[in-house]
Amino acid sequence: MAEEMKIEIIKRETIKPSSPTPPHLKIHALSLLDQFQPVLYGQVVYFYPSQNDITSDQTSHQLKKSLAETLARFYPVAGRINNNTTIDCNDEGAQYVEARFHGLLSTVLKQRPAILQQFFAAKMQSPESDSWPQLLVQATFFDCGGLAVGICLSHKSCDATSMGIFMKSWAEISNGSGQTVFPEFNGASYFPRVELSVQKPVLEFKKVDSVTKRFVFDKPKLVKLKAETASDSVQQPTRVEVVTALIWKCIMAASRSNASGPKRFALTQSMNIRKRVDPPLPEHLVGNIVGYYAAQMEEHELAEATLQGLVALLRKGIREYSETKAKMLREEGASELLCRDLKEAAELFSCEDTKVLIFTSLCNFELYEAVDFGWGKPIWVAVPAAESHSNVVILMDTRDGGVEASVSLTKDDMSLFETDPQLLPFAYLSTQNYS
Repeated sequence: MAEEMKIEIIKRETIKPSSPTPPHLKIHALSLLDQFQPVLYGQVVYFYPSQNDITSDQTSHQLKKSLAETLARFYPVAGRINNNTTIDCNDEGAQYVEARFHGLLSTVLKQRPAILQQFFAAKMQSPESDSWPQLLVQATFFDCGGLAVGICLSHKSCDATSMGIFMKSWAEISNGSGQTVFPEFNGASYFPRVELSVQKPVLEFKKVDSVTKRFVFDKPKLVKLKAETASDSVQQPTRVEVVTALIWKCIMAASRSNASGPKRFALTQSMNIRKRVDPPLPEHLVGNIVGYYAAQMEEHELAEATLQGLVALLRKGIREYSETKAKMLREEGASELLCRDLKEAAELFSCEDTKVLIFTSLCNFELYEAVDFGWGKPIWVAVPAAESHSNVVILMDTRDGGVEASVSLTKDDMSLFETDPQLLPFAYLSTQNYS
């Protein structure tokens, strides 16, 4: 089976904006939050079933034409980052790769294989070079007529919400439904750069051997889990809260069972702060408009930790961030506050006796609903495994309202996590080992 899963690159080309960027928009300033992002690509791949009435050449032409029009609206994405301070909006464009998968789409959907990374035109860890494009697109056509559209978009200029904004606009241009997205690119006016002794990102993640597996929480099981985790403190927990609490609890139990378990556990989660600041920021503001909060638990508290208690702890963290820090991000000194938060986060990650779990949620991002290029909604949307990193969890919607969790752990932790009797009643393993 593995030998049949081969992807052949057919051609590469550069897609430039359909119209030139006006002279007064040629320089785009990165915000403080942009500058502190790691040098990597955010990656998402969309899988579409066969369309018998349209050829691969027609599909590719439609993708490229609509991409050129989208880049004209998202002109910074077509430029090149200059020394981690600005984007030179020079219309150099995006890289477009056309590929052929010698096999069936059904094989990929059934196996959810480690070949997933091959549907992207670049690795997640992007080169530290200003000459590299911010956007790379790979359109992979299957022998059966199916299609995969893999997106690599620079994290230096776009967060996950920004990627969603871009993809929705591209789909609307492609399918001709009319534009509902009107992007704005003035993030630096809200979070201007400040003079720092260290301008590079302060968060460093150690590379380790890890195992990534995907676990599915289907809708009926989520209803049951939410009912079991509701409490007086949180009467109506969300899907993300209950799945996060359960996974965190099981990972802590696995780590605690190992001989060299940590003394303290922490969970960090990013959040879109566009609507959390007061007054709210523009809905379609493009950039890194994210905040982070951390929940912590001492090792001796784990034995008595309940799912209800963990859900309440997570809800409290979000509420406190929204009511205190988020409100201050519209005030003078917001950049200094963000710098202090980054310093605290760096100190947390550097603690030898603390295991930090990084959670990212792409739930409620309309990944299935919003990205219809004109031949229907995707049948599966996926992100690749975290490369050489453990203690990373990514949550995504399933087509039917469930949640799919991509969990990256050390081999020892994963062997205990995937057999945890608390996890098994609510989730099933949807994949073999990812590398």
